[in-house]
Amino acid sequence: MKIVKYVTLFVMITFLYASGQQQKPLDRVPAWAKEAIWYQIFPERFSNGDIFNDPKPEDMKGAWPYFVPEGWQNHPWTSDWYKLQPWEVKTGKDFYWNAGVRRYGGDIQGIINKLDYLKELGVNAIFLNPIFESPSLHKYDASMYHHIDNNFGPEPQKDREIWAEENPGDPSTWQWTTADKLFLKLISECHKRGMKIIIDGVFNHTGTSFWAFQDIVKNQQKSKYKDWYTIKSWDDPSTGKKFDYEGWLGVKDLPEIREDENGIVKGPREHIHEIVKRWMDPNGDGNPNDGIDGWRLDVAEMVNHNFWKEFRTWVKGINSNAYIVGEIWWDDWKNYKMMNASPWLKGDEFDAVMNYRFARDVKNFVINKKDQIGPQGFIDSLNTLYRQYPKENNYVMMNMLDSHDVERISSQIVNPDILYDHGGNPAQTKTFDVRKPNAEEREKQKLIVGIQFTLPGAPQIYYGDEAGMWGGDDPDCRKPMVWKELKYETETTHPFGLPRPADEVKFDKTLFKWYQKIISIRNKNIVLSLGNVDFNYVDDQNRILGFTREFNGKKIFVLLNNNAEKKSISSAKIKSLLNTKVMTDLVSGRMIDLSNNKNQLTLNPYQIIICPLK
Repeated sequence: MKIVKYVTLFVMITFLYASGQQQKPLDRVPAWAKEAIWYQIFPERFSNGDIFNDPKPEDMKGAWPYFVPEGWQNHPWTSDWYKLQPWEVKTGKDFYWNAGVRRYGGDIQGIINKLDYLKELGVNAIFLNPIFESPSLHKYDASMYHHIDNNFGPEPQKDREIWAEENPGDPSTWQWTTADKLFLKLISECHKRGMKIIIDGVFNHTGTSFWAFQDIVKNQQKSKYKDWYTIKSWDDPSTGKKFDYEGWLGVKDLPEIREDENGIVKGPREHIHEIVKRWMDPNGDGNPNDGIDGWRLDVAEMVNHNFWKEFRTWVKGINSNAYIVGEIWWDDWKNYKMMNASPWLKGDEFDAVMNYRFARDVKNFVINKKDQIGPQGFIDSLNTLYRQYPKENNYVMMNMLDSHDVERISSQIVNPDILYDHGGNPAQTKTFDVRKPNAEEREKQKLIVGIQFTLPGAPQIYYGDEAGMWGGDDPDCRKPMVWKELKYETETTHPFGLPRPADEVKFDKTLFKWYQKIISIRNKNIVLSLGNVDFNYVDDQNRILGFTREFNGKKIFVLLNNNAEKKSISSAKIKSLLNTKVMTDLVSGRMIDLSNNKNQLTLNPYQIIICPLK
């Protein structure tokens, strides 16, 4: 047994050396992810690049509410968000019911068309919400994992014909649909521009239209896939029992894939392995350059650790530089307790998690008014994260402010003191303010972005935040993207008929330039991606915070004013702290003279300065 063990070990070491994959467990995080600028895209709402593939009623079969309202049409991209179209009024239902049956026609071609826009912004990594075939708008209820949704591709009907020729349970029969091929083109176009791309892996559950589940519904106990899900009871006319199964969190629309002590059971486990290979190395030649650069894993805490450990070996075995990020979020939503993700960050599961704890810390520091923490409280919260997670992982954490599952950062600012991800739209809180941010609130957003891009971790932008979009929690955070070339209807409607201002909807060029500038500063100064952080200036009374990032002898000092009023600091204090007489602010381009001890360094409301030190 020892001889076999040592031979196996030698073969593994030889393979790792030959493929350039020799890495210590905690050093497995991909280097590129430390310098990533993430941009999250919700595909159905980003850009409609091909109007000829827009969803039809037949494409919605199997999705809530399991019928298509009479007169239904694809929704006008530029319409007033809360305003009901004529066919929606006829349903007799409110906005939030109708929002679930809306389709806007975003697709893969639309993303390809906008890659240069993202490059201009400074983005170098893209995260796509689910793109696999599904009847819903959100695609978290997959019908199959091995094909891209046909309405995201150029020829939906042709793709249906291709599906019909396959056995979905036999990978040797799988073909490439027109949607698949267009997605592979998207991967190629991203890589040509030096951009990485990861996709959403939803492997805890499927939709009821998933091919294996449909086989179970049809064949009951005789289905070869009967062990893929947790079946509670079968149809039995003799006893009157009805077919029943376990849904994710009890939701019957989302049948939960069965697990045992090792995680996802053998059948779906093997299928998911095939899915990983298909999208990470599409042509199967051993070179992953034609495949995706990693995975975002949905509701990851609900899948056994043992499965994720094996999943990591699949992923890293194909591409050692792939990035794996898990959705690890609420430990106890009711009591507002978020999870400590360290069990998933030991080097054998994930590289990172979506850093909702970071988002909440920033909200508590900058946005909240009644329940606000000062600079020291903010530092303490961040240091808790930095201590709990391995250092390497902290640098690749997906540092987000918002997402498809929470209210947009701009609307968080408009609605301070609402708990993060609690009561974040008018359906949940009637008094939730749906208006556009005002000028002062935009300055807060700029400060928040400045903080996000100067602290350790990989910053993530949710599509449209840079364009000035606003909106509450799902579905209001999923409005169609605001593009500069389109003219939008003014928002005047409230979902429950309450008074609201008339808000002009248009691309915010000023805000875009701010994001562009801050991203450029980070991209040009590697110390902001790789440097240690030292919180070395704290003024709780005046809500001023300063910190230094340092890497390989290079330093950058960041100073911010978290106030609606100007604040002044003694030049002598800063000179003594930094041992420098002159600094240049990369944001404004202004030289700051600290040589005269009688001078004051004045910060405007919500100003942030970013200064390299010599």
